[in-house]
Amino acid sequence: MSEGLLKRGIRQIYEGHGARAKRFRYALIVFDAASIVYFILSAALPSTGLITLVNALLTVVIAADFAARLWIARNRMQMLRRIYTIADIVVLASLFIAPFVTEDIAFLRILRGLRLLHSYHLLTDLRRDIKLFRQFEDQIIAGMNLLVFLFVTTSLAFALFFEAHTGVAAYVDALYFTVASLTTTGYGDITLPSTGGKLFSVAVMVIGVALFVNFARALFQPTKVRYDCPECGLNRHDPDAVHCKHCGGPVKIPTPGFAD
Repeated sequence: MSEGLLKRGIRQIYEGHGARAKRFRYALIVFDAASIVYFILSAALPSTGLITLVNALLTVVIAADFAARLWIARNRMQMLRRIYTIADIVVLASLFIAPFVTEDIAFLRILRGLRLLHSYHLLTDLRRDIKLFRQFEDQIIAGMNLLVFLFVTTSLAFALFFEAHTGVAAYVDALYFTVASLTTTGYGDITLPSTGGKLFSVAVMVIGVALFVNFARALFQPTKVRYDCPECGLNRHDPDAVHCKHCGGPVKIPTPGFAD
């Protein structure tokens, strides 16, 4: 098979609309979700032979997927500037470096949690293929923003301010501190007394509260539908709207009809 045919074949399964392409992308979604959960759960675990083997297998799959996406990309520089691409590069670097480091460095394992940022790429496939996702897109994205912030911040707190050798207990403490801070509960039983810790806590509260309020607002405010106004381009409207609230132009939002 020539290089051109091979590239077209790979591009077809990554970007095509056929049944095989959709099955492949759904398999990638399952893999990405599973790898994200694994990296979060294994962040506080000590290195063992099983974890090393799983990491090696994940490295091969993630590297192959990354190489394929880079090869078929129509604009490689644009792809390399995307946040989830940078996250994958960091994750792959931490996985490649780890076997050559004699000491178990917790920060390397924490970096793998950045694969959470790859979940934003999954949203593209879900938006394209699943009607239910498009219907509740605002709520799902707001929840994803909060989830990513929660676990990235937990990982940073664990690596910077907690004793890594205590493993899972310290990670749970970091998670507890993060949730208590971003919800402004303020129990005060776990604090970061250093200057750096106080500044970190301020950042968690300011950014976390904003994301939490945005998620709550997305859950309880009336659901908008996505439709591009032909006059001004506004793409969020009330489900029963007949005129655009921005420019007043007519909008013809498709709605499901009644069966005869």
